[in-house]
Amino acid sequence: MQLDALSAFVVDKIDDMKGRDITVIDIEEKASFASQMIICSGNSNRHVKSIADHVVIECRAEGHEPLGLEGNDVGEWSLVDLGDIIVHVMTDEMRDRYQLEQLWS
Repeated sequence: MQLDALSAFVVDKIDDMKGRDITVIDIEEKASFASQMIICSGNSNRHVKSIADHVVIECRAEGHEPLGLEGNDVGEWSLVDLGDIIVHVMTDEMRDRYQLEQLWS
């Protein structure tokens, strides 16, 4: 899957699970580890875990194997590494604390 198609696919899967405040940030000029970062919020720890799990399952079903899934044991902040795209699913508290949008914009 091309970068833009994968990004749209992931955003759609997050939306399927009612993820909120979905933001896509182009980090290609700022980082060597990925081209885009997708950040979204979940309503609770369980919701964060469910969104991250759904992204992993749906990407695998489309033949795009994630490189990693981190933080899903606690659920305050889950990270899905899709290679060119890093997906951050966070509770509102974690998102407010770390303000990734400001850091990477």
